Amino acid sequence: MKNKLFLALGVLAAGAALTGCEFTPGGSKNPATGLEGTYDITVWVSEVEGVTTLTEQQIDKFEEENPGIIINAKVEGVSEADSATLMINDVESGADIYCFAQDQLARLVQAGALNRLGVAASETVSSINDAGAVKAATVNDQLYCYPLTSDNGYFMYYDKSIISEDILDSLEDLIAACEAADRMFSFEIETSGWYNASWFFATGCKSDWVTDEAGAFVAANDTFNSEAGLIALQGMQKLLHSKAYSSTAAGTDFEAAVPSAIVVSGTWVLSDVQRILGENFGATDLPSFTVDGQSYHLGSFSGNKLLGVKPQTNSVKNAVLQKLALYLTGEECQQQRFEEFGWGPSNKNVQNSSAVQSDIALSALAKQNQYAIPQGQIHGSWWDISKTYAAAAKEAALGDKAALQTALDSYTNAINGLFSMSTDEKEAFTVIGDVNGWSGDIEMEQKPAGVWMTKEPIYLEANQGLKVRQGKSWDVAYGTWDAGQGLNNQPNYTVAESGWYFVKLDLTGEHGVVSLEKSSPSHSYSVIGSMNGDTNWTIDHYMTKVGEGVYLSDAINFVAGDEYKVRFGTSWDVNYGVNGVPGGDNFKIETAGTYQVKLTVTETSVTVELVAVQ
Repeated sequence: MKNKLFLALGVLAAGAALTGCEFTPGGSKNPATGLEGTYDITVWVSEVEGVTTLTEQQIDKFEEENPGIIINAKVEGVSEADSATLMINDVESGADIYCFAQDQLARLVQAGALNRLGVAASETVSSINDAGAVKAATVNDQLYCYPLTSDNGYFMYYDKSIISEDILDSLEDLIAACEAADRMFSFEIETSGWYNASWFFATGCKSDWVTDEAGAFVAANDTFNSEAGLIALQGMQKLLHSKAYSSTAAGTDFEAAVPSAIVVSGTWVLSDVQRILGENFGATDLPSFTVDGQSYHLGSFSGNKLLGVKPQTNSVKNAVLQKLALYLTGEECQQQRFEEFGWGPSNKNVQNSSAVQSDIALSALAKQNQYAIPQGQIHGSWWDISKTYAAAAKEAALGDKAALQTALDSYTNAINGLFSMSTDEKEAFTVIGDVNGWSGDIEMEQKPAGVWMTKEPIYLEANQGLKVRQGKSWDVAYGTWDAGQGLNNQPNYTVAESGWYFVKLDLTGEHGVVSLEKSSPSHSYSVIGSMNGDTNWTIDHYMTKVGEGVYLSDAINFVAGDEYKVRFGTSWDVNYGVNGVPGGDNFKIETAGTYQVKLTVTETSVTVELVAVQ
């Protein structure tokens, strides 16, 4: 990485630029006194077809309105998901102006990849954009970038042939209508904290994350574990326990094998929904749910695309870039992007235009945004942590407050653990993927320097996906390397052939490479015996490590009279029988059934037990 020296110089220069060359917004078609000159710059905008061309036209218009400023711009299409990672990896080689998603702001500030706005620019941005967009561009009360859109939120699409307008505000009535029609209610609750937070926001809960001046997370003001949070989970259970529930958010759900009547999603699925539903297309805000006679309107996250300026060593160039960024995110340019691409504006005047007001999807989003919480800076690990309470709420009996409270307690403990991690833990890499349900990281160790390996082999099945990430967070994550995708948007690493493997991450080259090293069964515990007709005890059923010192076999069909033992390394040198005694008597099956064999090894004991498979 080449950014370290540049950052040291760039941040100092940025500070000088901000205090010594504050530009004055406005001044259209007036000479740019003190800013005249030719500037070679790189601009990264959305890769959506046509956006680069429109941006080039807008930059030409900026030159017309600012005589004396000549911009030689290289405009490139880079996805908002990738641009932040590319900037962080190499600030010096990154774009001068670039678009990015708001959840990357803290990382960019921490990396020194953004030049914060001066007083006059901050006042202008705050006055012309909606409050949520301004908050999205802010860290520690300081604006670091320019709002570009306010359309990264979600609302409710519905099939008018199934859902009548008179029940749109009642979750309970909507569930009943879906069940009666044998149609699905698609809401990505179990698999996405971004969506399931709706229930907590409905009851007044919050999860505000605190960063220091460098953009590092230092605390979380989170009230999900509260009486209000318990009400949220009770409301969530109403949908989780319905036969109509589907944890998805795709517009194509309306034409699935069992079609949905409702899909909670955003503007990105609009074309699919309109194509499928035709004259039955409907869109509105989310409904309300009722617990103990009290009604709660579902909230949501609202999100934005932002435009940032890289720190510059030349204070005059910095002022020109800030002026250009303000122009590109101004009323005229936002209006053009809405007309050509349907992007939802953050500019208040454009939001109030008749064209935007008559757009069905954007109107639904605007209606929902009355109940939305602007998505601030959130620790990368939260997205995994927030799935756990939803999974627990689905598994718990309807209305089981004790089980729901346990889920909230676990959630709080997990968040607290993020701030008690040692430096070594924050820098360590772990494996996460289909093998562990994308929850509960598998530890790795560094050997040699720059090369990380899982401490023990893992049994991986063909076509399973995985990633290797740092600090149990998604801020740095490796999959199958694709330079065009950037670091944190790589596709999952996919297992080609089932077997036992060590997962390896090699950081000694230009970029991190994930690979698998096949392992001998000699590293593994297994179950062997006279089951499934194997009267000669020849087949080992390998066990998977599921916790510290805890191993679990796959499901095995036993009949009464079967016998088995647990052994290590496909050898009889280490084997366990009844009561975990080394070399002890065989275990004998009394009741036929399908079981998993569970092995627990501690410093003082070995326990073998059967777990019935339902």
